[in-house]
Amino acid sequence: MHPLLPTTAPLPLFDVAASRRIEARALVHSPDLMARAGLAVAKLALALRRGDGPVWVACGPGNNGGDGQVAARRLAQAGVPVHVGHDMPANPSLAIDALLGLGLNRAPAAELRAPIAAMAACGAPVLAVDLPSGLLADTGQPAGELAVRADHTLVLLTLKPGLFTGEGRAHAGRLWFDGLGVAPDEAPTALLLGPVPRPARGATSHKGSHGQVLVVGGAPGMQGAARLAARAALACGAGRVYVDLLDAPALEPADPAWPELMRGAAARLPDAVRVFGCGAGDAAAAAAPALLAQTGPLVLDADALNAVAAAPALAARLRQRPAGTTLLTPHPLEAARLLGTDVAAVQRDRVAAAQRLAGALNATVVLKGSGSVVASPGETPALCPSGGPGLATAGTGDVLAGWLGGLWAQQPRAGAHAIACQGVEQHGRAGEGPALARAGELVARLAAGR
Repeated sequence: MHPLLPTTAPLPLFDVAASRRIEARALVHSPDLMARAGLAVAKLALALRRGDGPVWVACGPGNNGGDGQVAARRLAQAGVPVHVGHDMPANPSLAIDALLGLGLNRAPAAELRAPIAAMAACGAPVLAVDLPSGLLADTGQPAGELAVRADHTLVLLTLKPGLFTGEGRAHAGRLWFDGLGVAPDEAPTALLLGPVPRPARGATSHKGSHGQVLVVGGAPGMQGAARLAARAALACGAGRVYVDLLDAPALEPADPAWPELMRGAAARLPDAVRVFGCGAGDAAAAAAPALLAQTGPLVLDADALNAVAAAPALAARLRQRPAGTTLLTPHPLEAARLLGTDVAAVQRDRVAAAQRLAGALNATVVLKGSGSVVASPGETPALCPSGGPGLATAGTGDVLAGWLGGLWAQQPRAGAHAIACQGVEQHGRAGEGPALARAGELVARLAAGR
């Protein structure tokens, strides 16, 4: 058993169906899985309980409840006072949520709502067994109006996608993992991203060795978005970074505060990675056809995505681009527009929505938000475990788009999916913590490798 985050390497995730298959095969060779699980819960409970009051173990009818019963017996054997039942004891030192697990596919039954609600007001730390009760393992969304908000979750046997995206991160608290001695024996449903080394810079390299980025956007009144993206690309290590400020006077500097940035245009920079849409406004629609017609690496963000959503002809051009050359970075509302649906439908199953959009547009999609999702045709989707509310501020999406462009310029042979996984994880890690980070500060954090 060990704390799960921060990750040090990519980790496999398994949805409900895969987790059930792995569990069924494991039970053939290890019929004591429940005993192992209950022991792991008891060990963590001993470390987490606060005070001398009883440990409240709320058990449901399935395997999750069985794990809780084993844990209760182990705790009692260790001399810890234990209360097993749906009614809350006085002054508990810890509440163990063993009500519902993988089997949940609808809102919790009426008899389980009272203990779920009581845990929120019990005044003790809450430890969820495998999943917070009421949370769907595949999507990270509550199945009904009530779901446990745990302080800690001990994930057992397999890691579930719903713990890392949607509302899962808010409900699970600190994550711990115990594989119960079982190595999964099938391919993962998704991957949890881990750190990736920055592109190497050789001793004899020069600025021409590290590619070019062209940021197209920054219509009047919105130049800051394009400039943030360009600053991020330069801070990432791109050799040369140009800015095409749409509808700007020819003599207007690319960025008065960053003289390293240059004005440029797509026609004169055929080999540059394009980052298109940051602050482009209504001018995005006119600029889009020429940019989509080119075959080189292209990152589409913000107003470029809205232009594609509003024009079926642009979406058709996007689908015709070579595989692995297009990277989209929508937030949920932009994804909803592209899919012709609403935000609630996108958020209901973020992994499925990202995969659907990737398939529809023949592109890599970074669906931003809590637990950003990276999806591409023919690739295993990836979830980002880093990031936090500090990224919920203006301009951080522009920084991500520019950072992705900078990474791609330095790795021209990489496909969009690999670039997206690198950039999203680095961007999330730089934005860790509850304090809001101004986008300019985020560029500095990324440059420092934090």
